[in-house]
Amino acid sequence: MKESSMTIKVLIVDDHKLFRQGLRSLMSTRDDIVEVVGEAATAAEAIKLTEQLHPNVVLMDIFMPDVNGLEATREIKKRFPDVAVVILTSSEKDSHLFEAVRADAAGYLLKNLDADELFNMLQGVAKGEAAMTRAMASRVLKGIARQKIGGQSELDTLTERESMVLHLVAQG
Repeated sequence: MKESSMTIKVLIVDDHKLFRQGLRSLMSTRDDIVEVVGEAATAAEAIKLTEQLHPNVVLMDIFMPDVNGLEATREIKKRFPDVAVVILTSSEKDSHLFEAVRADAAGYLLKNLDADELFNMLQGVAKGEAAMTRAMASRVLKGIARQKIGGQSELDTLTERESMVLHLVAQG
């Protein structure tokens, strides 16, 4: 999705109904920016609804009752490469953050994010930018610098898309 003048169609994926309803309610306050086109409680439902509803952005939790959100992200990106998947989670684990980058997620946000920042991040995703706070971007960069695989930094093993996302995040 590269057009910022249109309403961003969002699919909310989280196994907690109250969270989905609260996020939908929050997003309805900014219907000039976003339109929630659907909700899913499982990864399987998320994949099915992505096919049916054609969202621009899928907000994906990691912890799901069937398949985890990172695996669902991989599947959605494989089947629908133009759909941006943004991980929206409570997990601050570096392993989840790195796996999200490897799964071609368009971003990684924590659920304690301020509402205005969430809307700004969604608008950035609509323009092709990564949705990641500077603190998360710093963790990605530090993690890559720390880890070595066979004499190469993990940065050398990133795909072209992963490198582009990281570069965009670093630019702010």
